[in-house]
Amino acid sequence: MALRFGTSGLRGLVAEMGDAVCEAHVRAFLAHLRGTGAEPREVLVGRDLRPSSPRIAAACRRAIRAEGLVAVGCGVVPTPALALEAGRRRAAAVMVTGSHIPFDRNGLKFYRPGGEEISKEDEAGILVALGREGRGRSARVRVDAGVGRRYVARSVAFFGAGCLGGMRVGLYEHSAAGRAHMRAALAGLGAEVVPLGRSDSFVPIDTEAIPPDQAARIRDWVAEHGLAALVSTDGDGDRPLVADETGRVLRGDALGALAARLLGADAVAAPLNASTALEASGWFARVLRTRIGSPHVIEGMARLKREGARLVSGYEANGGFLLGGTAVSPEGRRLAPLPTRDAMVPALALLAAAAREGRTLSALAGDLPERATDSGRLQEVDVAAAGRLLDGLAGSRAAATALLSGLAEGELTAVDTLDGVRMRLASGEIVHLRLSGNAPELRCYGEAATGERAAELVSGTIARVARMLV
Repeated sequence: MALRFGTSGLRGLVAEMGDAVCEAHVRAFLAHLRGTGAEPREVLVGRDLRPSSPRIAAACRRAIRAEGLVAVGCGVVPTPALALEAGRRRAAAVMVTGSHIPFDRNGLKFYRPGGEEISKEDEAGILVALGREGRGRSARVRVDAGVGRRYVARSVAFFGAGCLGGMRVGLYEHSAAGRAHMRAALAGLGAEVVPLGRSDSFVPIDTEAIPPDQAARIRDWVAEHGLAALVSTDGDGDRPLVADETGRVLRGDALGALAARLLGADAVAAPLNASTALEASGWFARVLRTRIGSPHVIEGMARLKREGARLVSGYEANGGFLLGGTAVSPEGRRLAPLPTRDAMVPALALLAAAAREGRTLSALAGDLPERATDSGRLQEVDVAAAGRLLDGLAGSRAAATALLSGLAEGELTAVDTLDGVRMRLASGEIVHLRLSGNAPELRCYGEAATGERAAELVSGTIARVARMLV
């Protein structure tokens, strides 16, 4: 079986995700839960709009029934909606999605009873349980078409119906699983919604790396329709995309920090590749840096809670936002925790603040210190060779200095190996290299004083690394 766990879920090529393979992993997930004393009575199954997802979702339901549990088919829903429902019902959940990766790949995301993302320890337990004999009993299938509706109602109730009255917002629908839900939420809050770019074929939107043609398309839409903002998500609705009134796409880490502030968080967990504007802002009493991936951010949030934080939030550089406690609005409205990546709340938080304060999105974003990040990737790399290169950079400051010579400004001052190799220079510039957990790719992250400079760091580093791996 060629499927493997990455930073968020189990992923693989569709050609490798036959029914038997998918069923085996779902049954292993349930066997693992049973072994830890956390077996649910029902398991929710949701999916995105990839061509392969209906078949894989059907295989998941069969596996659940074969384990003697009730399978609840939830249809096409955003991943955070499924997790929220699992929390409400104390059910487990399986989401069929490959998130932002191309349609020839897909994946499974697992949630423990209560809607919690599985941990790295759970992943190990699932792999150990693969191939064990299951119960061999059959149970029924139910359908619940209200999961997405309850997810939308959560945000509308918190931000307040009509709070976006008079605001013209574009919605880039493409093939996002949550496109109807985001549209309903925006309309429920009173916005004039302009739907754009709906697609019947799958569009792989990576909110962490918007290609130039998509960025230009967004700018054109904002100008053409006179939009105050444009919003979208990745394929399964757990990563937001927000563009301001000029058509500029806000970086996900900026959106995450702004949302945490607007919701009143006093402590934030964020991965190493999120901008250091988080610390420089001074908005939070405690900041904890983690490895990249939502399981690590969730672990960091749990640690902050244990240390006495009042309201913990987390976010990733792609903008996926995690709420670890109950947020309370100035009017006393409450937003229940959702400690898994969510695209709706951070996008709506920024829009609601702009409407309430009478400010543009670009002005709100300008409250953050001026630190810019950029990212890119070298695809189809020899993973073993790339791993050796990273080991060499981690073990030799001379090698790291040579890589960045003439490219980054200042003397190398620190090399962090918590997740890949993160190199910081005296100028404050940062170059971070790590292997992807989901594909044969080498990810590169850059941080500098301006977006142009951060992009130069990323493109220059990728070019050098590509030559080194030939």
